[in-house]
Amino acid sequence: MKKLRWQILVVAVTVVIVALLLLSQQPISTSFLPEAAPGGIYTEALVGSMGRLNPMLDWNNPADRDINRLIFSGLIRFDAHGLPQPDLAEAWGTSPDGTLYNFSIRSNAVWHDGQPVTSDDVIFTIEMIKSSGSLFPQDIKDLWSQIEIKRFDDKTFQFKLPEPFAPFLDYVTFGVLPKHLLETIPADQLATAQFNLQPVGTGPYKFDRLTTSGGQITGVVLNSNEDYYLPGPFVEQIVFRFYPDSASALDAYQQGEVLGVSQITNDVLQQALMEPTLSVYTSRLPQLGLVFLNLNNPTVSFLQSDKIRRALLLGINRELIVSRIMQGQAIIADGPILPGSWAYYEEIEHFDYDPDAAAALLKAEGYVIPASGGDVRAKDGQYLTFTLTHPDDAVHTRIAQSIQLDWSLIGVRIDLQAVSYDSMVNDYLTTRNYQAALADLNTARTPDPDPYLFWHQSEATGGQNYSQWDNRTASEFLESARTEADFSSRSRLYRNFQVLFTKDMPSLPLYYPVYSYGVDSQVQGVQVAPMYDVSDRLALVAEWYLVTRRTLEQTPVPTVAP
Repeated sequence: MKKLRWQILVVAVTVVIVALLLLSQQPISTSFLPEAAPGGIYTEALVGSMGRLNPMLDWNNPADRDINRLIFSGLIRFDAHGLPQPDLAEAWGTSPDGTLYNFSIRSNAVWHDGQPVTSDDVIFTIEMIKSSGSLFPQDIKDLWSQIEIKRFDDKTFQFKLPEPFAPFLDYVTFGVLPKHLLETIPADQLATAQFNLQPVGTGPYKFDRLTTSGGQITGVVLNSNEDYYLPGPFVEQIVFRFYPDSASALDAYQQGEVLGVSQITNDVLQQALMEPTLSVYTSRLPQLGLVFLNLNNPTVSFLQSDKIRRALLLGINRELIVSRIMQGQAIIADGPILPGSWAYYEEIEHFDYDPDAAAALLKAEGYVIPASGGDVRAKDGQYLTFTLTHPDDAVHTRIAQSIQLDWSLIGVRIDLQAVSYDSMVNDYLTTRNYQAALADLNTARTPDPDPYLFWHQSEATGGQNYSQWDNRTASEFLESARTEADFSSRSRLYRNFQVLFTKDMPSLPLYYPVYSYGVDSQVQGVQVAPMYDVSDRLALVAEWYLVTRRTLEQTPVPTVAP
């Protein structure tokens, strides 16, 4: 259980640009109030290409996951605060010791072909997850290999865990597959099954057809599921059309070919914001940009001082990084747990850019500019100089250069080492052969905010605690939070962990990247949900509706006395 990847909740932040439609009539002021009504077609420009419409095979294809999100359902889903809510399962219960989970499937849940959803479908899907045919990561396969499943009847079953594991509900959001359609297909042949081009699920939309041109798949057409077990959906048909990049997708919107753009990247963001009828939504991604500090490298022993680490954070102009380098497509980070999560501590200490305070801290620790001259602080012959390893792409290179300049202003010199991201992870972070490293932690598809893997002391050797932070108290908080089922109790444990993290500052949190997409203003009911994956922008699509029917409300215009 302890080798599962870190999960972190993403809370959404919305920036919506909506054009105001003004209508003037003679002695009467009129306003049109849209009403939710079934019908209409929503067409979206989806950046990417389709591979296979099967939740066992979409791990590496965001476009597939977007479509699968509408076709398939999991046992549960998560709300805006990262709390579990019923989906295919109408209810579940946990034993007092946290090792048994009983689930009950909705009585009205049926497949798109009309067959009922049963416990056998869930058990079959889990067997597929564990098989060589699925593309699920090995740690998830290992998790399910440790869990016993007991079938009670067609609608109820039980999971038995070897030990309490509070984030377990994260792992029952997988898209359930129909056993009656796939049980005759060997796992190693799943990737080539016809099912992947004609999927049958339980979600709010069902597969209708593919669109093609020149032998290539150019789009997917989905129709509303009239037998959906939850309210909605309102939009009668959703059409995805594939485009290679955000620029061509936005162009399709400008040409009137689509009503939505799945991704708006920095290169077209300003252009998108100028579109009067396009609402641009921005959600925080499940990522954290930070500087790892190697606390167990004798060549930079000064990094073992929490005051030095705090000075380094105070000396980084993170607002400039976010506003200029990332063009506003990020939010300044405070720590390893995202705001908006039930686990986030609202009173966590915030650090603004303060080079004077940073310099004062370094001086108080005995690091001063030598009398012999120079611009790098030193103490007992040890200079505050080290190497910052960073990914070699343009954005990370500019961020590293910005940090280099900021730190030079407080008497700290760093050399920059640009490497490929894979090399940085495999050759530097994993081997601990680094001094400091700029990295983005991607924690997608797992909503639970458990940060165990990156900060528990047991992960310092051979694990993902790349900073090698060895704090027993912090580790105890994380251990207890992993076995405590009560959310309020877990929240207190994570609050204590966050206070200790910001006090000790084992690494330097920089930013949370955000994801932007656009939807035409005639599409109503769009709500920004947390993003554990970019497909979560479609999590509440069943509540979307097109303004196809309006009610006229008349308001008398006040007259002015002569």
